[in-house]
Amino acid sequence: MPKYGKVDFNYAERLATTPENEEGPVWMVNLMKYHDIAQYEVESDSVISGQEADDLYSPRDSLNAIGAEIVYFGEVENKLLGDHRNWDRVAVVKYPTKKSFIEMQARNDFKKAHVHKEAGMKETIVMGCLPMNAPDAQTPLPNWENVEHPPSEKDGPVVALHVIKFKDNTSLGQTPGKMDDYTFKATDVAIQHGVRISGWFGVEGTIIGDGREWDQVRFNAFPSKAAFMAVVQDPARLEAQKAHREPSISDTYSLIVRTLSDQINESLTS
Repeated sequence: MPKYGKVDFNYAERLATTPENEEGPVWMVNLMKYHDIAQYEVESDSVISGQEADDLYSPRDSLNAIGAEIVYFGEVENKLLGDHRNWDRVAVVKYPTKKSFIEMQARNDFKKAHVHKEAGMKETIVMGCLPMNAPDAQTPLPNWENVEHPPSEKDGPVVALHVIKFKDNTSLGQTPGKMDDYTFKATDVAIQHGVRISGWFGVEGTIIGDGREWDQVRFNAFPSKAAFMAVVQDPARLEAQKAHREPSISDTYSLIVRTLSDQINESLTS
């Protein structure tokens, strides 16, 4: 059992025993919180941060060997909604099959590098996700250079990340009616400010976490943080939030993530 979260062994078994006719890619969405100072079991003369330890862990060779790829990476700038946890980073890894995620855990190169993750990671949530349909824009999306708050050197692209648990029981990738009503109203406002949907996912299971279950993860890309704030403060969106979004959700994280790399959309079509 890792120090940084609880493993859902039932979901792990589902991943490992997926029938061939149900096999396919899975996107693992990672929320990460680091120790201030890495907690290695064997003392060393060098002291590094938890984030630096996780950088040493970065299992790119193991991922490449099994055909997996990191399709999103960013640093959390603000937490707008959620509990006491202040996440540091967000990453999404696309695995070619569900079994490949389990198989990677047994690789010697992965095990060797994992000591750094064990030392650096204070807490994490890792959700196994499958793509879901996002609303289509009714008009061509505006070029980011032409919106009211375009990207700049001081305020570049961000993702508004929403991790959602609905009050009503829902099937994988399904959304309650009230939340759908909010989504369409909010999308109309957001499109004016250049929103692009990187990817929306239904959560199949949480392989590592704190015991909570989640329903959806939504990555909405904005040209700048100022563009996102303009949407947040729009009166029509605020009215829809109170009427439709708040009655639908029982738990959530809403995070502003400063994007460093985003290939989610490409990964959905490849």
